Amino acid sequence: MLPNYSWMLRAVFFLVVASNAALFLADTHAAEPALSVKVVTDRESAIYEVGEEAAFLITVSRGKEPVTDGNATFYVDDFLTGGKVVGLPEGAVALGVEPARVVVKGRRPEFLRCQVTYTPDEGKAVRAIAGAAFSPEKIELSLPVPDDFDEFWAEQKRKLAELPLDPQLTSLDSKASDVMSFDVQVQCTGGAPVSGYFSKPKEAEPKSLPIVLWVHGAGVRGSSLGNSQKGALAGFLSMDINAHGSPNGKPGTFYSELSKGPLNSYRHAGRESRDTIYFRGMYLRLVRAIDFLTAQPEWDGKTVVVVGHSQGGGQSLVAGGIDDRVTLIAPGVPAICDHSGESAGRVNGWPKLVPNGADGKPDPKVQLAARYVDAVCFATRCKAEAIMSVGFIDAVCPPSSCYAAYNALQGKKSVLNEPLMGHAAPKHIQDAFWARILEHANRSK
Repeated sequence: MLPNYSWMLRAVFFLVVASNAALFLADTHAAEPALSVKVVTDRESAIYEVGEEAAFLITVSRGKEPVTDGNATFYVDDFLTGGKVVGLPEGAVALGVEPARVVVKGRRPEFLRCQVTYTPDEGKAVRAIAGAAFSPEKIELSLPVPDDFDEFWAEQKRKLAELPLDPQLTSLDSKASDVMSFDVQVQCTGGAPVSGYFSKPKEAEPKSLPIVLWVHGAGVRGSSLGNSQKGALAGFLSMDINAHGSPNGKPGTFYSELSKGPLNSYRHAGRESRDTIYFRGMYLRLVRAIDFLTAQPEWDGKTVVVVGHSQGGGQSLVAGGIDDRVTLIAPGVPAICDHSGESAGRVNGWPKLVPNGADGKPDPKVQLAARYVDAVCFATRCKAEAIMSVGFIDAVCPPSSCYAAYNALQGKKSVLNEPLMGHAAPKHIQDAFWARILEHANRSK
C-alpha cells in the first residue's frame, strides 16, 4: 500500500498560498507611491532685487498625484540663525490643486531659504528647501582687507622663494600609454611639503603645454592620480595636490589616523595669529606647486588654471589672488570665505573660523588673524578669469560668502547659480568647469 501524502500536499498548498499572499503584500507595500515635497521660486533664476517680493511655490505629491488636502508647515530663514527669524514668514499653508505660496520681500542684499515640512497622518514627515537671492551682486566684503595684507604675504613668498624647490619625483605606472605620471614632493615653508601626483603627455614639445592644478576639499586624504592623468590626457601639465602635504597612496587607515590625530582640528589650528594659522601653510603650498609646474620645460609660459570645490574652491580663489601667474580659477561652492560675515549681519563661511566670546561678539584676536587667510581678501587681488558655482541652499559654504568673493574678483567672470543645490559638486557643474578650462587653454594657444 502506498503512503498517504495528502497531509503533505495540503501543507505545501497552504505554504504556497501564504507565500504568495506575503509576496503580494510586499509588492503592494513596495508599490506604494513615494511622498515628496517640492519648493521652487516663482522666478526660474531665483534672483530678485532688494525690495522685490519672491514667492516660494509649495507642492506635495504622492507619486505623480498631487496631495490636495491638509497643511504644510514652513519657515523662511536667512542662514545666520539656522532657524526661525523674527520678521520673516513662518506658519502653515493649505494644500490644494494650485501650489501654495509663501511670499517674502528682500530686505537687503542677501539669500533667504524657505524650509517646508509635510507630515502625513501615517508615515514619516518629508521636507524640502529652496533658496532665493536678493541683489546678490551687491554683497560686499564684511570687513576691509587689512592695510598690511599685501606686505604680509609678500614677505611669506619672499621666504618661500629662498628655499630651493628640490622636487622628489617617483615614477608611477600609468594605464595611459601616452602619459607619464609621478608621485612628487616639493620643499615648502609653512610646516609641510607640497605632495601630489604630477602627469604629463609623453614627448611633449618645450613650451607647448598649459598647466592645470587640482586642489582638495576639506578632510584628510592622499592626492588623486585620476585627476592628474585626466589633465595630462587633455594636453596639460597636470598636478593634483592634497591639502596637507601628506604622503600619497597610503591605506585608508593611514589618513583616518591622521584625521583623528594631528590633523583632527586643523581647520582651527593656530587661529589666534596670522603667523600660526593653519591655512597660511596651505596657501604657500599653492605657490610652491605653481613654482614647480612653471619650472617644467614644457610649460607654454602663459596658462595656469587652478580648480577645486569647497575648501579646494577657496584655495583656487587664494591662488588667483596670491600668484599673478594664475590665468583662470574654477572655484566650486568655495569655502574659507567671509570669516567675518557676522560683522555684516550674515553667517560666516566654512570653517566658522572665528568664535564668539562670552559677550556674544566675535573674538577680536581671531577675527584679525582670520582676515589674512580670508579667500574674499585674496579675491580682491585676483585678476585671473573665473567660473564659480554657488548653491542657494548651501549651509556649509553659504551663498552670501561665495558671492562676497565673486563680487570682489577683478577679472572676467561667470557664475553658475543653483537655487536648489546645497553643498555639492554635481557632474554638470564639473563638466561646465572642465569645458571652461579647455576653452581657456585653447584660446591661449
